[in-house]
Amino acid sequence: MTTTFKTIAGIVILAGVIGLTACDSSGKADTAASAPAGGTASTEPAPTAAPATVQPEASASPAAASPSTGGGSPTDAVKDSTKQLKELLQLAKQGKVPGVEYAAHSGMIDEVEAAWGEPDTKEFAGKGIYSTYNDKHVVFGSNKGSQIFDVRSSAADLQQLTLKEIEQTLGKPDNTTVNGSDKIYIYQAGGQYQLKFIIPDGSGTVDHISVFCEQDSINNMAG
Repeated sequence: MTTTFKTIAGIVILAGVIGLTACDSSGKADTAASAPAGGTASTEPAPTAAPATVQPEASASPAAASPSTGGGSPTDAVKDSTKQLKELLQLAKQGKVPGVEYAAHSGMIDEVEAAWGEPDTKEFAGKGIYSTYNDKHVVFGSNKGSQIFDVRSSAADLQQLTLKEIEQTLGKPDNTTVNGSDKIYIYQAGGQYQLKFIIPDGSGTVDHISVFCEQDSINNMAG
């Protein structure tokens, strides 16, 4: 009985040892399977895909860059004065100055006074009567028959023009005269009118312009 009991006890102990050995081996195998190759499992997060390389935008070269418009460039100023002078010549061929509907030859001073009121001043000068409207920067010369033969303007934009700009666009004047300290540069505008630029000595810029119809400056109503 004692021998049998010892035998059974030995078998139970041996089975327990074998079971423990198997569990230990299985645990190690599981651990080895779950760990990355080379040792202990890393706790760092998996790396994300590298971002696509962004190419820097090509910067425009100075030559391709658009010019600054702040204040306007010299080229823009030349274009503006050229356009302005061409328009002046076209209006002069109709007996007109910019912004004034009453023309030399076809206009009457009575019409002006009816629309604009009495002039600030009215005086005899040269070949006729000159009526000045200060607020409008306009002077009309008319003969005794009330026909307008001279329309003058001293608008601010005209006073920016220089002789160099005038000659670059319209060429050399057809005639040049002097009146006191003023030099008068005359361009023929069609067969009937003259476009005059009056530039005082030393100023370098226009004081006023005149669209003049010489044939009407003669006093056709003189007795």
